[in-house]
Amino acid sequence: MAEYPITTTESAYYGGSSFGGYQFTSLDDIISQFIIAYVGEDKIITKIKRMDVSFHAMRGLQELSFDTFKSVKAIELKCPATLQITLPQDYVNYTNISFIDASGVKRPIYPANNLTTNPYENPIQDNRGVPTQDNFGENLEGTSITEARWAKANDNLINGRDLIDNSALAFDAYGRFDGVERSLGQQYGLDPQYANINGWFGINHREGKFSFSNDLVGKLIVLEYISDGLAYDLDTKVPKMAEDALYAHISHAIIASKINQPEYIVRRLKQERSAKLRNAKIRLSNIKLDEIVQTMRGKSKWIKH
Repeated sequence: MAEYPITTTESAYYGGSSFGGYQFTSLDDIISQFIIAYVGEDKIITKIKRMDVSFHAMRGLQELSFDTFKSVKAIELKCPATLQITLPQDYVNYTNISFIDASGVKRPIYPANNLTTNPYENPIQDNRGVPTQDNFGENLEGTSITEARWAKANDNLINGRDLIDNSALAFDAYGRFDGVERSLGQQYGLDPQYANINGWFGINHREGKFSFSNDLVGKLIVLEYISDGLAYDLDTKVPKMAEDALYAHISHAIIASKINQPEYIVRRLKQERSAKLRNAKIRLSNIKLDEIVQTMRGKSKWIKH
């Protein structure tokens, strides 16, 4: 697709140098505007330090990022030969992990929780099985044998594809060839959780990395994850449709943390925070009637079992 230069009129229309930038407000501007509008004489908050407002603003942004803001980010990375990708700085939890095929279609990758694990500690043992320690009494750490075996594992022995690729081989009645189990499930009665040809991923919390099965080497991986919204400190962008909800959160948090505050004021600010948070969720839900109608058109088809 050809790219065209942006004219001066288009730049002003799109809100500066980046497209869609006008729909967000920086956290630093939120803090400054809050101090102007909510702090001063004859206001609920008569005096407060900017550092305190910054703390409650960042804490509110983190809480609202989990279930209100559009905080799901997507990163496109290539799976290296090490089969590991470092967790993003602002990572909280993953929502979807997939690889992109030659057509640009997402192929979901499933967790290998029921297949393998990433041990958090790997102590070196002597010939009696006792962990060896250094001069400070700390266990000496080695490499994980479990992770090394998983990195060399053949997926065909797990998802049952070897029974298709090697259909000419002579298997016995128990799905074994030469007395060796060929897969965790045969084609008849294959466990659906292992019927996956897209590969597997795990999370190595010890090293703070995603680990992938060896058939994903060189594949284009897309990580979709929930962000805490604090990766770039005060430069973090806040959707303008949720700006009022963040103001309500900051004011309630500040008043609730002060002593000798009338309880009816604290309760009123709490109710106001809940109402504005609910409004922000509705505004940011981005529900389109046409998209719902298009999806529901297929619900009229009969599914035969």
